[in-house]
Amino acid sequence: MTAPSDIEPETGQPVGLPVADPSPGSRPGPVTLEGRYGRVERLAQHHDKDLWEAVKSDDTLWTYMSSYGPFPDFPAFSKWIGSRPPLDDPYSYAIVEPSGRAAGIFTLMEIKPATRVIEVGHVVYSPALQRTRLGTEAQYLLAKYVFETLGYRRYEWKCNSLNAPSRRAALRYGFVFEGTLRQHMIAKGRNRDTAYFSMLDSEWPARKLAFERWLTPDNFDAEGRQRTSLAVLNGQTS
Repeated sequence: MTAPSDIEPETGQPVGLPVADPSPGSRPGPVTLEGRYGRVERLAQHHDKDLWEAVKSDDTLWTYMSSYGPFPDFPAFSKWIGSRPPLDDPYSYAIVEPSGRAAGIFTLMEIKPATRVIEVGHVVYSPALQRTRLGTEAQYLLAKYVFETLGYRRYEWKCNSLNAPSRRAALRYGFVFEGTLRQHMIAKGRNRDTAYFSMLDSEWPARKLAFERWLTPDNFDAEGRQRTSLAVLNGQTS
């Protein structure tokens, strides 16, 4: 499919459409994003104990991480957690349950304010966070922050092409599959082909409505089962 384009009057060549607002996006900051089912906050060293308890029993969480994990013990994990907050890119956040216990991590990364492109990555969802309303709400809160506060045009999701759960999650959240970069990197000594997904600012209003409809309490029955899936709300038929 050919993208819409203006024609350069002198040469007759397609040159793309003008960007209404070419100003740069903002860089992520140490915000707290409050939701109905929990919150997202800047990752800090004090999250290490909760996160270790949440992830220590499942080494599969680290299989597709490109350069770290699994960790042999709490000191090694705590040292890694401590290495994250000083970094500006990736910029790390903890996903926190209403009890105050941290249950997952994700980051904003590959941050390009000039072109207003940013990626969500380094996603580590503990078993306690997987398939929960908070797990989905955290993605909603971060996407809303990216588009509505930071002002980005393109929000990316990339993963190892073999990582089937991550690919399904991207589609469920409303990202669009764009293709696979072959031999994109060497990860832990192995070839990695990388699957690319994106969400655009023009798509965000519809994605936002789907997230918010899915997250409403009346979308769940007395046993907590969803009545309508987020994939269906995002227009997926299979």
